[in-house]
Amino acid sequence: MSVANERLPVVAVEAPSARSGVIVVGTALAAILGFAVYHAAGWKLALLYVVGLALGLVLFHSRFGFTSAWRQIVAVGQGAAIRAHMLMLAVAVLLFAVILQSGFGLSGAPQGIVLPASIGVALGAFIFGVGMQIGGSCASGTLFAVGSGQTAILYTLGGFILGSIGSAFAATWIGYLQSLGPTVSLASTPLGYGGGVLFSFLIIGAIAAGSLLLQRRRNPPPIEPAPVARGWTRVLRGAWPLWVGAILLAVLNAVTLFISGSPWGITAAFALWGAKFLGWIGIDISSAPYWTIPKNAAALHASVLADRVSVMDFGIMLGALIASALAGAFVLHRAVPWKMAVGAVIGGVLMGFGARMAGGCNIGAYFSGVASFSLHGWLWGAAAIVGTYVGVPLRPLFGLGNPKPTDSVC
Repeated sequence: MSVANERLPVVAVEAPSARSGVIVVGTALAAILGFAVYHAAGWKLALLYVVGLALGLVLFHSRFGFTSAWRQIVAVGQGAAIRAHMLMLAVAVLLFAVILQSGFGLSGAPQGIVLPASIGVALGAFIFGVGMQIGGSCASGTLFAVGSGQTAILYTLGGFILGSIGSAFAATWIGYLQSLGPTVSLASTPLGYGGGVLFSFLIIGAIAAGSLLLQRRRNPPPIEPAPVARGWTRVLRGAWPLWVGAILLAVLNAVTLFISGSPWGITAAFALWGAKFLGWIGIDISSAPYWTIPKNAAALHASVLADRVSVMDFGIMLGALIASALAGAFVLHRAVPWKMAVGAVIGGVLMGFGARMAGGCNIGAYFSGVASFSLHGWLWGAAAIVGTYVGVPLRPLFGLGNPKPTDSVC
């Protein structure tokens, strides 16, 4: 009898009771911070903060991951999460095409993220791919995991910030590597955005089909379902199907583009937080090459509540906190094994540096890059998969497991 025939159907357990006290505290914190953002930077940034809250809610309730998706496809051939990524990208491509073609947004004509498909992108994404496997999460996963009480990921976030600080001193070299490649937009053909959508759909369809063929050949265990609330309360308490998360993330990225004029990003804020913290303790790194770039220098000397990416990141963490409390899943994990802590810091450093080298993370470079019709987004994804192949075998060194074909779930 095959392994697949021996497996019992996987049924989600019922979600535990909501954590009422945490919900109240989280909601109060969210309201206070929203009020502060509004007074510091106005209604547009306050609106983006609300989008961040929604992103945190969606990420947690759908358990939408990038690190786990790539680990599952590499380790056992489970491609369900990869196909959810492709659905997310397909919806985002359509929405971005409409917004970019219209040229209308609340902050002027919206601009996608189109960067050279360069050596810097490939090398940075590879480093990021290794780091996210030994660090235990990606950029978006780090934020929603921290918000939901997974204290082990605080080590990853700390490493992320350290790597981002280090990258500021290598910005000149990084900029050179980022220039070594062509800038290609799939929408820059006589077919315009319609052609860009068509070309993007062909790539998306090929990847989805390839993941399905691989899954059928390798016969992996199913993805473990998250605890789920029953009845109508599932809307507020989760868990949500991956396809729901995929569609909502695409919509919220498009909303971000419409409001701010730029797509969703995450990791630029980590460099800012690190520089701000160092300045607070008396260490001035404003002369580092990254911080001499005018727009970065302006951000360094302004309030962190006036920084779009930071404000959305804060929203994601608080949104995940509220979502996890609604789901009854908010629990502070105090004891972190030392091997896991070391891996989290190392992985975070690799991701922080790699993200700056690649021009972004799994969100800013991959998700938003592909949605903007930039070839560098696809290059980022391919290089991160290669990094995943290297990172997955390293995970046991840091006390982390990998799915196996004989597991009941992965």
